[in-house]
Amino acid sequence: MVKTILVTGGAGFVGSNLAIKLKNQFRAEARIICLDNLKRRGSELNIDRFRENGIEFLHGDIRNMEDLEAVGKVDLILECSAEPSVLAGYDGSPRYLLQTNLAGTINCLEIARTHQADFIFLSTSRVYPIKLINQLEYIENESRFDLAPDQNQIGVSPRGFNEDFPLDGTRSLYGATKLCSEHIIQEYSEMYNIRAVINRCAVLTGPWQMGKVDQGVVSLWVARHIFKGELGYFGYGGQGKQVRDILDVDDLFRLLLIQLEDLDSHNGAVYNVGGGREISISLNELTDMCEQMTGNRIKIKSVPETRVADIPYYITDNTKVTAATGWQPEKKPLDIVKEIAAWILDNKVYLKNLLN
Repeated sequence: MVKTILVTGGAGFVGSNLAIKLKNQFRAEARIICLDNLKRRGSELNIDRFRENGIEFLHGDIRNMEDLEAVGKVDLILECSAEPSVLAGYDGSPRYLLQTNLAGTINCLEIARTHQADFIFLSTSRVYPIKLINQLEYIENESRFDLAPDQNQIGVSPRGFNEDFPLDGTRSLYGATKLCSEHIIQEYSEMYNIRAVINRCAVLTGPWQMGKVDQGVVSLWVARHIFKGELGYFGYGGQGKQVRDILDVDDLFRLLLIQLEDLDSHNGAVYNVGGGREISISLNELTDMCEQMTGNRIKIKSVPETRVADIPYYITDNTKVTAATGWQPEKKPLDIVKEIAAWILDNKVYLKNLLN
């Protein structure tokens, strides 16, 4: 029996990559449908990729129930759609953010309820409150910030942030919509017997990511070095010492396959999922890596003032997900930078105006 998988946000970076990998994994056993409103510049480039890989594309919007109902019967929903910027709503109305990230997820859950479809939700590390993260003790090293070894706070250790880190406090409307969606998913799962898994992802990256200043920082950094554009270190003294763990989309896909093979075991689980301490990088370190890769040294301005909603440090503690699945991320920062650079160089004609 052919299973139908709906990937929402399917023409976005994560959705498109996961859809193609799923089709290549299951081939004739799976019908893959990607639904996307093509709002983000560059997402239209994925339509040809879908055609080449035998994936159906539907131009639609999860805010519109009619668009979702037009898909028909589905067996699995992979919910990748989102307004992904943590800055969304700060400079104007949050309406699109709220309707997409919250109301849209509810619409997807209604489809799951109607068809008794399984549900995998890509959430974010940004569900954790900003002020509490900023109040932790940090050490300033030559190229990065690091956590002080002793913290008077549960849920954080030298390994990073785990699922016990408190959720009380504000986290940006982006983070709030994702956390609200998590709670509603858990209620739907319990009430309507829907198998569901929530993955709180760190910074996702890889080829085909149309990086912007507020989202997709690794691909943006590589592209600006290749095209000799400009960048900036914003906040925390303007030295680029902010740290994030990064996760290649290939590593995320390996985890999804493990979860899909035994959804009963992971039903209802909430996992922090990221590169962890060993696959983390500061902007300063990312710059050095890009300079070595491209041979280009570009202008990077220094802006000491910290931007709204920023945090100096986030690294995922993967202890729970590794214990449950045996999964660990594999691709290191240099490997990730190399594969993004190769993708950009192979597609310079199309990407120069999008990424520069």
